[in-house]
Amino acid sequence: MSTTASTTPRFREHGAEAFIERNGLFVFCVVLTVGAALFAPGFRSPNNLQNVLTNAAPLGVVVLGQCLVILVRGFDLSVASVMATAAVIATSFDETTNWSVIPILTVSLLMAVTVGSVNGYLVTQREVSPFLATLAMMIVLQGLRFAWTKGAASGRVPEMIRMLGSQAIYGIPINLLLLLVLSVIVGVMLQRTAFGRKIYMVGGNPRAAELVGINVNRVTFGCYVLSSILAALGGLVLVGYVGSVDNWVGRGYELNSIIATVMGGVSLGGGRGTVLGALVGAFVLTEIFNITLLLGFPVQFQWVVKGVVILLAVAVYLAAYRSR
Repeated sequence: MSTTASTTPRFREHGAEAFIERNGLFVFCVVLTVGAALFAPGFRSPNNLQNVLTNAAPLGVVVLGQCLVILVRGFDLSVASVMATAAVIATSFDETTNWSVIPILTVSLLMAVTVGSVNGYLVTQREVSPFLATLAMMIVLQGLRFAWTKGAASGRVPEMIRMLGSQAIYGIPINLLLLLVLSVIVGVMLQRTAFGRKIYMVGGNPRAAELVGINVNRVTFGCYVLSSILAALGGLVLVGYVGSVDNWVGRGYELNSIIATVMGGVSLGGGRGTVLGALVGAFVLTEIFNITLLLGFPVQFQWVVKGVVILLAVAVYLAAYRSR
C-alpha cells in the first residue's frame, strides 16, 4: 500500500507535466483569447478577428519553413530578406495584369531555391554555423535589393497577388486558406513520408541517423531550400496584404518566425515538435501584438513584448530540456 501511495503523486505529477508540455500553448492561447475579449472589447469584433488571421498568415507560412530548419538543429535568419526580395520581384515587372503572376512566381521561386541552396551548402559542406551562414545571406540579399532598386523600390502589386494577400471568401482570408493548404502539405510530409521521418532522426541524433544510412547533409540541405521557398511565398502573401513595396517588407520576421516556432514546442535542440504547435505559436504572437495595440500601447512597446516572449520561450525550453 505504501508503495502505491508513494508512487501515485509522482505519477500524477509527471502526468501534469506531460499535459502542460503537450498542451500548454493551446491552453495559453485560449486563456489569452478569452482575456482579450473581456478586457479589450475591440478584439472580438469580426473585422479585428479577420485582421488577426490575415496578419498571422504570412508569418505562419514563414514559420513552416523555419520549423523544418529548427527540426534539423539550425535556424534561418535570411527568411525576412527572402520575403523582401520576393516582394521587390513582385513589383519589378512592367505588366501588372494577372498573367504577370506567372513570371513573378517563377523568378521568386528560383531566387528562393538559389538562396536556400547556398545556405544549405555553407552549413552542410563548408560547416559554417547556421547563424553566420544565414546572416551573411541576409546581408547579401539586402545589398542586391538596394542595388537593383537604387535604394527606393517602386511598382504596382498585381491584382491577383493583392487578392491573395488581402481578400476574403465568406469572411475567411484567402491567405489563411493558402496557409492551411501549405500546412497540410508540410505536416503530411513530416508525419507520413520517409523524408519527414529522416528530418526527425537527423534532428534527434545526427550521428545515429548517419549510422543507419541517412544522408544527413542531404536532409539538412533540403530543409534550408524548403525554408527559403516558403519564405518567398510568405513575402508574396505579405506584399499582397500591404499593397505596396519597399526594401524592408518582412522586416523582423526572421526573429518572429523563430520565436513562434520555439513557442510552439519545436525544440532548439532538434528532432522534436510539430507543424500544428508552430502555427499556434505564430497565431499567439500575432494575437499578442494585436492586443498591445488595442490596449493603447505604442507600437514601440511591441519590442518590449517581443523581448519578454523570447525570454519566456527560452526559459520554458530550458526547463523542458532539464526535465528530460
